[in-house]
Amino acid sequence: MSESKFRPVTAITMGDPAGIGPEITTGTMLDKELHEVCRPFVIGSIAVLQRAANVLGKDVRFRRINDPAEAKYEFGTIDVLETGDYDTDSIRWGEVQELCGRMAYDFIKKSVELGLAGKVDAVSTAPIHKQAIKLIGVKEPGHTEIYQHMTNSRYALTMFSCHKLRVFFVSRHMSLVDACHYATKDVILQDVIDIDHELKNVGIENPLIAVAGLNPHNGDNGLFGTEEITDIAPAVEAAKEKGINCVGPCPADSVFHIGKSGKYDAILSLYHDQGHIACKTLDFEKSVTLTFGLPFIRSSVDHGTAFDIAGKGIADCVSLIESTKVVSEYASRQHERKSA
Repeated sequence: MSESKFRPVTAITMGDPAGIGPEITTGTMLDKELHEVCRPFVIGSIAVLQRAANVLGKDVRFRRINDPAEAKYEFGTIDVLETGDYDTDSIRWGEVQELCGRMAYDFIKKSVELGLAGKVDAVSTAPIHKQAIKLIGVKEPGHTEIYQHMTNSRYALTMFSCHKLRVFFVSRHMSLVDACHYATKDVILQDVIDIDHELKNVGIENPLIAVAGLNPHNGDNGLFGTEEITDIAPAVEAAKEKGINCVGPCPADSVFHIGKSGKYDAILSLYHDQGHIACKTLDFEKSVTLTFGLPFIRSSVDHGTAFDIAGKGIADCVSLIESTKVVSEYASRQHERKSA
């Protein structure tokens, strides 16, 4: 089956019910083009989605399902898989609430359950609130760590997709000082190996991976730091010895500019903001996060719950639409690779 004909089953988790998740999820499911690239359904709450539809002034039909196999995937009707009975009348827009943390976490758990059972090909996640999930005892700092833990995956590679840029990260949520210490030869090398493997799984043969430098001007031969000499360059050379097509260290102030032309298949950023700033500056709305290394591909918008505008009907759903389309595209690539 060709990639153009295969439409993956893609679950959209609704996110925190008090944030903009219900609004952008509803708006995303009303995007006709989305239904041409995947078979989407929502893991969430019909009552909360209906409230969001009212805020948006949309007349929406909802269909309750118990399994993705029951969904009709018809544009104009939103298939919703609910995870329990909740006191949704008590939910207040724009506030941290324990119930909302519980619901958001339950939506994630259900997506993992379906993914492990092979019932969904991809998951696109609306934003959760870290304080809300902490109220129910969740120790992981965010989506990526939760998915890695729940699926018992060896790694969870974060990749930003922004136009022609594919940006991976050595570290995510840690202080800059800790991130610099974390970027050792062994860690960088393993990341390059894993990136090479994941890109080949989506049909990119012999991907060219650029590894960013850490210090200004690549350390200028040790004048501004030695990490390029002691860790980054040795990691790149070790990767080359394993037959991986990679270059680096590449000065961080130019590698993303060069990469946006499509010269590299991927760039490995040495820490969180190094790559985030580059992608978000290029196109904030269409910078989406993908997670590789799980039994299924997961994506996310690159913004938060936006409590300040929740319930006002003004949230832009462009990022969640892009997140869902991009993850579905990569799920299709995986399917094509497995079918070849």
